[in-house]
Amino acid sequence: MNDKSILDHITSLMEEEHKLRSGAAAVPEQANRLKHVEEELDQCWDLLRQRRARREFGQDPEAAQPRDIGTVENYEG
Repeated sequence: MNDKSILDHITSLMEEEHKLRSGAAAVPEQANRLKHVEEELDQCWDLLRQRRARREFGQDPEAAQPRDIGTVENYEG
């Protein structure tokens, strides 16, 4: 997966997030999907940051791996 494909996926998820937010309270399934989309967005942004950091420090960006939801959601910087 390259940076462009990650960014394309982020764009797609953001579009879905905006659609879900416009009617999230209407159906419980939408609220569950919104939570999943938010988590997946966080994972994608984290992966993109990992790739950029690896590239900046002369390492292979392809070695970056998606982290699990618990790690990404509980990151404290």
